[in-house]
Amino acid sequence: MLLHVCFLLYHNASIFSLPFFFPVLEARIQQLQSDIVLDVQHAKVQFVNASKSGRGASSGKSHKNVSGGRTELPKVGQTISNGGGKDASAYKSRWMEKLIQEKTTKTKKLNLKLGIEDKPVKSRKGKLMLPGTAQKNILTKAGKKTASASKKSKTLKNQEPTAIQAHTMAGAPVAAATVPIRKAKGKGKASKEPAPEFSEARDQELAELERKTEAKAQELAEVEKLERKLNQWAMSASLELMQDNSEARMYEGVQLSVHCYLEACVFCGDIDRAQRLLLTHHRMISRRNLLNIGLYNVMMRVWAKKGSLNQIGRMFILVEEAGLKPNLTSYCAALECMGRTPNCSPKVINRVLRQMKEDGLCVEELFRLCVFRQDERDMVLRAIHTVEPDFQPSINTVLHTYDPNNVDICHCQSLSNLPPSGESLHILAKELGNRVHNKFCIRMKSHNQMVDKLSHIYNEYAELLAKDSKVGFIKPHPILTQMQQDAMETTLTFDSYVMPMLCPPVPWTSAKFGAYLLTPTKMMRTVVGANQHEILLEKCQDADLHAVLDSLNQLGNAAWRINQPLLDIIISIFNDKGNEKLDIPPPNSEAPKILRYSQQDLATYSSAEKAHLKRELVKAKKKCSEMHSLRMDALYKLSIANHIRDEVFWFPHNMDFRGRTYPCPPYFNHLGSDVTRAVLVFAEGKPLGPGGLKWLKIHLVNLTGLKKRSSLAGRLEYANTIMDDILDSADNPLNGKKWWQNADEPWQALACCMEIANAVRSPDPTHFISHFPVHQDGSCNGLQHYAALGRDVIGATSVNLIPCEVPQDVYSGVAQQVEEFRARDSEKGLKIAQVLEGFISRKVVKQTVMTVVYGVTRYGGRLQIEKRLKEVDDFPKEYVWDASHYLVQQVFSSLKEMFTGTREIQDWLTESARLIAKSGNTVEWVTPLGLPIIQPYHRTRTQMLKGTIQDLSLQITHDSKQKPDTVKQKNAFPPNFIHSLDSTHMMLTALYCYSAGLTFVSVHDCFWTHALTVDTMNKVCREQFVALHSQPILQELSNFLLQKYCSGLS
Repeated sequence: MLLHVCFLLYHNASIFSLPFFFPVLEARIQQLQSDIVLDVQHAKVQFVNASKSGRGASSGKSHKNVSGGRTELPKVGQTISNGGGKDASAYKSRWMEKLIQEKTTKTKKLNLKLGIEDKPVKSRKGKLMLPGTAQKNILTKAGKKTASASKKSKTLKNQEPTAIQAHTMAGAPVAAATVPIRKAKGKGKASKEPAPEFSEARDQELAELERKTEAKAQELAEVEKLERKLNQWAMSASLELMQDNSEARMYEGVQLSVHCYLEACVFCGDIDRAQRLLLTHHRMISRRNLLNIGLYNVMMRVWAKKGSLNQIGRMFILVEEAGLKPNLTSYCAALECMGRTPNCSPKVINRVLRQMKEDGLCVEELFRLCVFRQDERDMVLRAIHTVEPDFQPSINTVLHTYDPNNVDICHCQSLSNLPPSGESLHILAKELGNRVHNKFCIRMKSHNQMVDKLSHIYNEYAELLAKDSKVGFIKPHPILTQMQQDAMETTLTFDSYVMPMLCPPVPWTSAKFGAYLLTPTKMMRTVVGANQHEILLEKCQDADLHAVLDSLNQLGNAAWRINQPLLDIIISIFNDKGNEKLDIPPPNSEAPKILRYSQQDLATYSSAEKAHLKRELVKAKKKCSEMHSLRMDALYKLSIANHIRDEVFWFPHNMDFRGRTYPCPPYFNHLGSDVTRAVLVFAEGKPLGPGGLKWLKIHLVNLTGLKKRSSLAGRLEYANTIMDDILDSADNPLNGKKWWQNADEPWQALACCMEIANAVRSPDPTHFISHFPVHQDGSCNGLQHYAALGRDVIGATSVNLIPCEVPQDVYSGVAQQVEEFRARDSEKGLKIAQVLEGFISRKVVKQTVMTVVYGVTRYGGRLQIEKRLKEVDDFPKEYVWDASHYLVQQVFSSLKEMFTGTREIQDWLTESARLIAKSGNTVEWVTPLGLPIIQPYHRTRTQMLKGTIQDLSLQITHDSKQKPDTVKQKNAFPPNFIHSLDSTHMMLTALYCYSAGLTFVSVHDCFWTHALTVDTMNKVCREQFVALHSQPILQELSNFLLQKYCSGLS
C-alpha cells in the first residue's frame, strides 16, 4: 500500500502541475468573484462577499480583485460589505445554487424511479426553473432597512424557513460552531440608498420572493418525504449492508489516495498544495462526494497549529457545505487554534463548546479519544480554561499513535533478504511497504514529542502493573548475491516488533492502540486492504469491547523466561547435525545429493528410466528445500531464545477476525512447536503446594501420549511406577535410557522430567518453587460446543461434558465404531474392508474427527486419511486411494450417529449463510462478549498494476465492493461461529482466572497455569463453560440474523 502511496505522490504532483490547470483555475476565480458565503446565527441568514481565493476558504494567499485592490480577510466579529448598489440578482449565491441543483438532480432521479413526472416551473420573469430551485435576491444594506417590516412580520414572527434557510438550517448546528464572519464596518465603498420610487416595487419583489421560497421549502419537504419512502421501499436484505457502508465501500480507494496526498504535502511543508487539492475536490460536486470529515480535519489541524482562526472558520463552512458533520477531531482543532490565539473571545469558545453539546459530544471525550501531539493537549486545555477555569480531564490522556497514511524514506533491508532463486514482487512490495510504514510511524512519534509523553504514561502504568501483580518475480543478479553472502554478518538482524518485549505490553485501550510502545499494531488481524472489521469495530461503543480488551491485556501480562538447561541441550544437538526424530532439523550438508547427468549419459537411458530420474530429481530438490526451510526456522527460534536467555520478557497479544488470540511476535512464542514450548517457563514461580507434584506427574503422562483412556488416578499411578526412567531422563538426557525420546512431545516431556526431579529432591516438595506451566487440553472443543448447543447427551458424554469414571476419548470411540462398520462390510465380501483389517487406529481418524466440526469436507477428510495411511509402513500403497475414500464415508457416518444435534446445527448455519450470501450480504454476528464479527470472503477481483519493469496481476478476495463468495461464506460460517464461541469461553476463563489471582495463558483450547493453581483453573473453566451455554446462544443468533437481514422485507 505504501509503495502505491509513493507512486501516488508522484502521479498527483504531475497532475496538478499541468499547464492547462492554472488558466482554468484563474477563470474559475474570476467567475466566483461575486460569490457569497452564509453566516447562520440565531436563525438569521446574512449574505456577505466571499474571499476571492476560493469558495469559502482561502489557501493562505490573497488575490487581487477586479478593481485592483485587495480583499482583506475578515477578522472575528467583522463582515465584508457588499460594496455597491448593483442589481441584487447579480449577487446570487453560486454555492446555494449548487446545493439546490444537487437537490434538484436527486429529486429527478427519485421521480424517475418512482414514475413521477417532473414538470418545470415558470418564474415571474418567464424563465423555466426546475423544481426545488428558488430565485434569490440579495439585499443591499439600504434595502434591508426598507424591507425590515416585511421580514419581521413574515420571517422573524412566523419563523417560516425560506428555501435558502431550508438548506442552511440543516447545517445550523455546524455553522454555529464556526467562527462567524460578520459585516465589516467602514471598509469598502458605502452602499447607495435606493430611490424612493423603487421601494414599493422592492417590497412587492420581496413578498413575491418569500412566497416562492416558502413554496420551494414545501417542495423540498416533499422531496425529503419521497426520499424516505424510497429508502423504505429499497431497504431489503440484499442492499442493507451496502447501504450501511456505502460511502466507505464506494469511495474507500479515492479517499485513501486523497488522504495520503494531503498528509504527504503537510509532512513536506507544502501547505498551499494541500489546500488547493482539498478546494479543487470541494468545488466540484462530483468530487465533493468523495470527501469525508477526516480529509477536512487534516487541514484543520494544520491551521490550528498555525493559530489561524479565520482559516478554521472557513474550514467549518466547507464542512457544512459538504453536508458533513464535525467530529471530535474537528472541534479539537478549533479549540487548539483558540488556545493558540491571544485574547480569543470567550464567546467564541463558549459557542464551540455549546455546539459540541448539541451534537452529542462531550468535552471529556476530547481527552479520551482524540490524538494529541506535541503541545496540542495544553492548547485545548488553555482554551477551555478561558471559560471554565476549574475544568480538569477526569482520565489520563492516551496518546493514540496509529497513523497509517504517512510515508518516509526507508532503508532497503528487504533487498538483502532476497533468495537467489528470486522472490515474488508482490511479497517484496508488501514487506518493503511495512518497513516504510513502521519506520515512519516511529519517526513521527519522536518528531511529535510522543515518545517522552508515552514514556511518562507507560512508567506510571508499569508501576501500577508491578503493584498488581500470477505474479512476476524479481531476482537478484548472481554477482550481487555472492557479494552479499561474502559481506554478510554472522549475526541475525530482527525488527523490534518480531521480538518478545522486554517490558510489559502497552494495555489495549481501543481497537487501534495497544501492544508495542512505538510500532503500530492492530487489535484484529486482517488481510492487507480488508477494512470491514475496522468499520464494525469503530461503530462499537468502548464499553462493548472492554471485556475483549481486558482479556488481551491479561494474556499479554504473563511474564516468561527461558529454561536455560534445556536450551543448552537443544543448541548442542542443533550444532551437531541435528536430529529429525527429536524435531531438530539437520543442516543442508545432510540433505540428499542432487545428481547431475550429462547429455551423453541421458542418451543411454530409456524413456521410462528418464522419467524415473526426473521424479527422483524433483523429490531430492523438494527435500533440500524443506530441510533448508526447517533449519532456518529452528535457527530463528533458537537464536531469539539464546539472545534473551537471561531476560524476563512478554508476548503482546492480538486476535483474528473470529476472536482467536495470538501472540504478536511471529517466530518465537508459546504457540510454537514442541521445542519452543519446552524452553518457555513462567517468570513468576509459585510453590507446588499439596497437589502440585501430582499435577506435574499427570502432565508428564499426558505429554507421552500414553494412558489416554485411563483416569487421572491411573495416570498418577503409572507415573509413580516409572520414576526411575523419569529421574534417569533428567540426569542423563543424551546418554541414559532416553525414555523421554519416545514421548509424543519429547522436549516438553524432558523439561517436565527435570522439574519433577528437582521437586522430589528438594527438602520439602510442597514448598518447592515451580515455574513450570501445566497444560489442561480440551477434549475436541468444537464437538463440545456443538453438543452443548444441541443439548446432545450422547455426544456430550463422548467429549467429557458429563462426569465419567474414566475420561472419554472421542477419537478412539469413532475409530472403534468405524472398525465395527468395517467388520460388517468385510463379512459381506467388500474387498477394501478386508484390506483395512488391523489398520484402523485412533491416529488414522483423529485429524478428520477433529476438523469435521470446523467445516472439513469429505474431499479434505479423504486427503487427511490418505496422508495417515501413507505413514503406515505395512499398509499396501496400491489401496491408499480406495481405503481413504471408504474410511472418510465411515467416519462421517459414525459422527452423524454419535452427534445427532451437531449435523442439524451445522446444516442450519450453512443454509442461513447461503441465503445471506445469495442476497448480496456478508455474514455478520456478535459474540456473547460483544465482539462484532464479519466474514471477509468476497468474489475474486483481478487488479492489474502496470510498472516499468513488468505488469503485475493481483488476485484480491477481500474487496467489499465485490459480491460475497457464496461457497466460502456458507462453508466457513459453522467453523467460524464455533471458533468465536471457543474464543469467548477462553476470554471469560482468562478474566475470571485473573480475578482469582492466577497466572493464565492459553493456546486456543489448551489452558496453562502453575501446578499449584490447576484445580482452581479447572473449576473456573467449567463454570464459565456452563455460564456461556446457559444463554440462549442459537436463539440470540437467530434473532440477530432476522433483524439484520430480514427487517426490511415485508
